[in-house]
Amino acid sequence: MKIVDDSRPVIHRMIDSFLNTFFPSGYPYSVSEGYLRYTQFRALQHCSSAALSVLSTQSLLFAAGLRPTPAQATAVSWILKDGMQHVGKLICSNLGARMDSEPKSWRILADVLYDLGTGLEVLSPLCPHLFLEIAGLGNFAKGMAVVAARATRLPIYSSFAKEGNLSDLFAKGEAISTLFNVVGLGAGIQLASTICSSMQGKLVVGPLLSIIHIYSVVEEIRAAPVNTLNPQRTAMIVADFLKTGKISSPADLRYREDLLFTGRLIEDAGNVKVGRALRKVVKPSKLHELKQIFPEEKFLLNRGNNWVDMVLTHDATAEDALRGWLVAAYASDMERSSHEPRAIVLQEAYEKMNDVFSPFLSELQAKGWHTDRFLDGTGSRFAW
Repeated sequence: MKIVDDSRPVIHRMIDSFLNTFFPSGYPYSVSEGYLRYTQFRALQHCSSAALSVLSTQSLLFAAGLRPTPAQATAVSWILKDGMQHVGKLICSNLGARMDSEPKSWRILADVLYDLGTGLEVLSPLCPHLFLEIAGLGNFAKGMAVVAARATRLPIYSSFAKEGNLSDLFAKGEAISTLFNVVGLGAGIQLASTICSSMQGKLVVGPLLSIIHIYSVVEEIRAAPVNTLNPQRTAMIVADFLKTGKISSPADLRYREDLLFTGRLIEDAGNVKVGRALRKVVKPSKLHELKQIFPEEKFLLNRGNNWVDMVLTHDATAEDALRGWLVAAYASDMERSSHEPRAIVLQEAYEKMNDVFSPFLSELQAKGWHTDRFLDGTGSRFAW
């Protein structure tokens, strides 16, 4: 909508212009909950990261025996960063499935790697005789970080798209990144010319910028309501359903996800572990017996000492994973108060799952969850 003969105060028009430039059309109604918080910390993350990159590049050139101006350090930082992207792509090429499954954790890891590489560059003047080794290792870490950050960007943006406006979200997100990268570069040049002109200044300011950077990316990622089903989110949904009878939405779970120990077991969801190799889950002699328990399903369940293993067929969807998870959770709950044989408990749990699954799945989809794929990373599957 364009206002003709706009008589509003200048500040209102400036705010509207800013929103139109850096936020998706129809904001806030066209995005999911948490987008503003995500954007705020994304801006802070890019600003602090860009400032830190200027200091690290200046340190690298000092270590190499040069005495660059802050402006020269800014220009060279782009060359060093872009040159390592190709190496990072090769190293990270087989990790895409894991990034799909846990985009939040990999996004945080990417920034930790980036700051690790930057920290090595900042410290390089302390060991000028090891310049090539330190610079190479630092740029290697930063190269992998760039690939991991880019690979996880799309799942994060997708979680905010409510009206098929993914391209608009992506474009506006990149606009914000560019703006605050420029702000951060300006701040970095100023710091490099004053406080951080000495090594002592860099050793004080560098860690502070890194802390701000990592804190910002953690808060930014926690705000994203990722709506794909992986093992952790599936276990949390099942646990909440068994305790309350209600389905949690992506926004309900976003701050409860464990971004450090993503493979943790959840007792209320049956202590299910998914994706272990079939040979580690069951002996070949017992495979046929396990398959006969649920002959029409696309999962196998085998109880161990501390957890229940679930192995999916190669063509299983998130719906199949949910069916298996519900059976395991119901069976675990029933075993606490029953002393019947395991086979009978499993059959009763299976019948209970079938009774509730249709309304359970309908409400799950109504809450915004995608049930067409189960993202178990590089978990093993089997073909029968």
